[in-house]
Amino acid sequence: MIDFAIYFAFACFGAAIMMCLWRIITADGVGTRVLALDTMVINMIALIILYGLDQGTEIFFEAAMIIAMLGFVSTVAYARFMLRGNIIE
Repeated sequence: MIDFAIYFAFACFGAAIMMCLWRIITADGVGTRVLALDTMVINMIALIILYGLDQGTEIFFEAAMIIAMLGFVSTVAYARFMLRGNIIE
């Protein structure tokens, strides 16, 4: 039963990534694109966690933590660039 739930979650998060990708392509402003990219990173983290559950290994959880940290730093860098025009002062 858990296998069907994992496959359903794969499909849902895959669809969410496609919707975020569509939003990145068709967005009007840069802020909307940054938010869609951040949401896409969160969905990718969820897919990595689900894959780790499906395979039964712990290494994917560590990879998800690294990607989460990189996603946070990149979102902060995009926000600083939009507000100030540069990232490093």
